[in-house]
Amino acid sequence: MKKFRYSMQSLLVIKQKLEDQAKAAYGAAKLRLNEEEERLLAMQRKREEYIEEKRQVMATRLDVPKLNRLQMAVEAMDDQIARQKQNVKKAEMAVRAAEERLVESMTERKTQERLRENAFEEYRQEMNAEEQKEIDERTSFRYGTTEAEEA
Repeated sequence: MKKFRYSMQSLLVIKQKLEDQAKAAYGAAKLRLNEEEERLLAMQRKREEYIEEKRQVMATRLDVPKLNRLQMAVEAMDDQIARQKQNVKKAEMAVRAAEERLVESMTERKTQERLRENAFEEYRQEMNAEEQKEIDERTSFRYGTTEAEEA
């Protein structure tokens, strides 16, 4: 009895490796997005600290140079936050692109696996047909020899 061999096994292996790479790329993109979002949150917290400090200075005694420094710090943080929001959007787009590649590679791998399963099922049917043919031949041989002995 011959052993099952899928003719496109190497292609299936390649598709599995491509899927693994796509999963890794997706994970890296997701990690980068999380890092960018954390940076944005840190910047927003820092901005709020500057604003709170500015309120405290205004509530106590009027220190104009310190107020000017705090105002400039708030404006600088606003600029950094705007740039960081762009970085977050870029990271989100990278995650979406990596996700699309991952879905595509998973679909291709699943297609190859279905083709392999179909080929294996076909192989099993052929093997069953050969076994049945062999059984039929044995049965007819036994039946033929039993009839010949009785006659």
